Amino acid sequence: MSNLKDKLTGGTFAVTAELSPPKGTNLDSLYEKADLLKDKVTAFNLTDSYTAKMAMVPLAAARLLLDRGVESILQLTCRDRNRIALQADLLGAGAMGICNVVCMGGDPPTIGDHPEAKPVFDFDAVGLLGAVKSLTEGADINGNALRGTPEFFAGAVANPGADDLDFELSRVQLKIDAGAQFFQTQAVYDPADYEAYAEATADMGVPMLPSIIMLKSADMARFLNEKVPGITVPEAIINDMEKAETPEERSQVSVQIAARTIRGLQGMCQGVHLIAAGWESRLPKVLEEAGL
Repeated sequence: MSNLKDKLTGGTFAVTAELSPPKGTNLDSLYEKADLLKDKVTAFNLTDSYTAKMAMVPLAAARLLLDRGVESILQLTCRDRNRIALQADLLGAGAMGICNVVCMGGDPPTIGDHPEAKPVFDFDAVGLLGAVKSLTEGADINGNALRGTPEFFAGAVANPGADDLDFELSRVQLKIDAGAQFFQTQAVYDPADYEAYAEATADMGVPMLPSIIMLKSADMARFLNEKVPGITVPEAIINDMEKAETPEERSQVSVQIAARTIRGLQGMCQGVHLIAAGWESRLPKVLEEAGL
C-alpha cells in the first residue's frame, strides 16, 4: 500500500518533499507542484496547519492527491485534537487508503493566525504513535475492538542538532518503542555534523531522512541559525548566499547547496526530506545535480 515503506524497507534511497494544503478550497497550486514532482519524489508530506496557521485539513488533500496517483504522508499534530479526534482521523485515513503518517507535537497556537485558540496537546508524539500502533493491532487505545483494522507506516520527527544529543536519542528510542518506523529530521546543512547522529542511530534499525530547507537568502540562513533550535547553517554557506546578488544567482547557489548536502549525506541515511518553501520548481534540478 505504501511505496515509501517499500523503498525504505527495501533499502532504496527515498526522497520526500513537503506541500502545504491551502487556506481555502482552491487546490490548483498544490496539484501543480505535485504533478511537477510526482515522478521524482516518493511521497509528499502534507502539513497540518503549518506554524499554527489554519489551512485545509491534510486528510482531505491527501485523499484528493491519491485520486491523482500521488502518494502522501499525512502529518498529524497533537495541537488541535484530543485522543478521540486523532484516532477518528486515523480511522478515516485508513478507510481512504492513506497509510503514511508522521506524528508530531505541533507548533503552539500563539505563533499562528489564531493566537487566541486553545491548545489541546492531549497526546504528545509518543502517545500518538502508540495510538497508531494500537489501531493497526485492531483496537483503540482503551482496548475496544475495531470493526476493520487500518494499516499504517508510521513516522516521527527527530533533531540531530539538538543541544543535548543524549536526551534526543532517548526520545528517538521512545518513539521507536511506541511504533515509529521511520524518521524525518530537522534540517541539516553540514553532513559532517550529521555523522555523529547517524552513527548513534545506526543500530536502532529505523530509516532516517534528514531534511534540507531550500535557502532563499543569507538573511534566511541567519534566521534559521538564530530562531530554529537544532539548525546550524555553516558560515561558508551563508557567505555563498551573500555573494549571490540577483534572484537567479541566489536560486542557483541554493540548488547547489542542497545538491551538495544530499551527496554528502547519502552514505549516512536512507533518504532525504526536501522542504522547498515555495521553490518546488527548483527541486528537479536539485535532484539532478545530486545524482538522484
